[in-house]
This record gives sequence, structure tokens and C-alpha cells, in this order.
Amino acid sequence: MKEVRPKASAVRKTAGGTKPAAAETKEEPEEKTAGFGKKSLDDYDPEMRKLILAEMRKAERRRKLLIFLLVLITLGGFGAYGLYYMNAGKGDDRGGELSHLVGNDVLANMPDKGDGSSQYVATVVDEKGLEVKLEVLEKYKTLYYLNKDLIGWLKIDDTNIDGPVMQADDNEYYLSHNFDRDEDKAGTLFLDSRCDIVRGNDNFIIYGHHLQSGRMFSKLGEYESEAYYDKHPYILFDTIYEEGRYQVMYAFRSRVYDADEVVFKYYQFLDAASEEEFYSNLAEMKRLSYYDTGVTAVYGDRLLTLSTCDYNEENGRFVVVAKKIQ
Repeated sequence: MKEVRPKASAVRKTAGGTKPAAAETKEEPEEKTAGFGKKSLDDYDPEMRKLILAEMRKAERRRKLLIFLLVLITLGGFGAYGLYYMNAGKGDDRGGELSHLVGNDVLANMPDKGDGSSQYVATVVDEKGLEVKLEVLEKYKTLYYLNKDLIGWLKIDDTNIDGPVMQADDNEYYLSHNFDRDEDKAGTLFLDSRCDIVRGNDNFIIYGHHLQSGRMFSKLGEYESEAYYDKHPYILFDTIYEEGRYQVMYAFRSRVYDADEVVFKYYQFLDAASEEEFYSNLAEMKRLSYYDTGVTAVYGDRLLTLSTCDYNEENGRFVVVAKKIQ
């Protein structure tokens, strides 16, 4: 029988005998050590270990600092949220206090503070050149004593719009100050600085903030609904010199335009230069209005415009216009 010998490539001689050829032997490849994850710290020299540990400590400090900042931001957010509504609650409380001072004569006879707050009579020259004296209504004397910027009181029945109306030398101050002249992001309702409650205007414009808390003019936008108008057709606006009742005519959205834009700007309509201009302004407001109330005005009627921010567009405004009926 013929002897079968292995091929020369199958074995190779060594000093200790024979061993399988490399082709048949699977030796473990040498371990790759790129990156920290494949080596332990003990595999590095002492100097490198120090550098690695230092970097690890820095990374841990950054992680802890990030967590701390996130917690701080979260707590700050909740704190600001709580403070906002706490201040809103204080504002509501103060509004109630001011309401109780209407008709209260406790301070009406206090001594003059030197700022005109105890001077309740204004003198105006009428169309015939005669002097007419206007006296602050008795029910508003106490409030006027507390702040001579008071020019009236605005109220819409069955709503939270019920508060003092102020007037400053500009249209900025009462955006960020309350009745007590304290800084307050909610501000307070105020009459356009160009208006004159003594001599009167064709159109009084009153501004107020639109706030998440629901204060000031936040609910004014409800007039977009005709059903809401049906339930709230009247606005009570007293100046400090006379009472007034107004009926809503129009409700519409507009915005603050650039000075060079040729377009109807409701906030520029204080006095009409002519009968034609008066009716032209009315026509523009009627065109913009969400619905037809059926209420009209004639030249010589006194109008009242309420304006607040509207966030449907940049520099948007929501506007309600009414005419005086009493």
C-alpha cells in the first residue's frame, strides 16, 4: 500500500519538532489601542495618566455646571411665572381699592400738596369767547387728589375693564407705570397725550396693554365676535368733569404703519379738519369693521377709540370705536 505523505506546505520543521503551517494557524491579532476606551489608565505612563485624569475632571465639572445652570434656569422660569401672576393679583387688588375710592370723599378736603391735586376747578374758554369753569366730579376728587394725572374712569359692564384712565405729557410713561406712579409692566389705561378733556376732541383715544393675566385691555379683542358685541354694546367713560355713555360702532384690526405709508391710520384721527374728513374717517373704520352694528355718527358727535396690542401681525392693534350718546 502506497504511503501517503503530507505536502511540504502542510508542516514545517522547528527545533522542537513540527507545527502546523501559518495558513492553518489563526493567531490573535495585535490589540489596537486607539482611544481611551480600548486601554486602561495603567497602560499609560504616569505623565499621560495625569493629563487624562485632568481632562476627565474638567469634563465632569462642565457636566455638573451645565446641570446646575439648567436647574437654575428652570427655577428662574417658575419664579418669574409665579411673580408675574402674583403681581397680576396685586394689580387686581389695587384696582379694587381704587374702585372703592370712587365716590369716597375721605381725601377730598385734604390740604393742597402744591401740585394742583387739590384744585378741582378748570377754566376753559368756549366757542363764544366766554370763560366756563369745569369742576372735578365729586366722586373722582379723592382719586384726583392721589394723582393729578387722573383724567377719567372707563368701564364696560360685565367685564374686568373697569379702572382709572391717566394722561401724561407723552404716550410712554403709563405704558410702564401704574396709578401710584410705581413701575409696573402692566402699566395702566391712558388717554393719548394729544387729547384735551377740557376743550374736547372729535375723538378720544385710550390705550391699554394686552396681557396674559387678562388685565387692562386684554379682553378687548373679544369684540371680534358680534355675539360679544351684542352682550356689551355700551362703554362708560367719564372724564373727571363729566359722565359719558358711548355705544360701540366698529371693531377692527389695524397696525402701526411707517410714517411714509399712505393709508388710514386710526391713531391720527383726533380732530377732523372738515365735515368731509370726519365722514371719510368713519367710512374707513366701517370698511375695516368685522360686522355692521347699524350704529352711525354725524359730524359733531364725540367719538371714543379704545386701542390695544394685537399679536396676529407685527405692530398689530385691535381697535374698538364708539360714539357718545349721553
